[in-house]
Amino acid sequence: MKTLVREEAQRLLQTLPDDATWDDVQYAILFRQSIARGMADSETGRGKTSEEVRQHLA
Repeated sequence: MKTLVREEAQRLLQTLPDDATWDDVQYAILFRQSIARGMADSETGRGKTSEEVRQHLA
């Protein structure tokens, strides 16, 4: 599993521009993590439907 994370991090870094800052790197990693968590939640049924979110925000 750690190799997969390392490989994914290397791919992520390759997508950043040459003048990327440490803040850019941190943002990209956190964004990737949030996507992964959301997908995992969705796959296990822990997500909310659009309607549930609308009702919560209303």
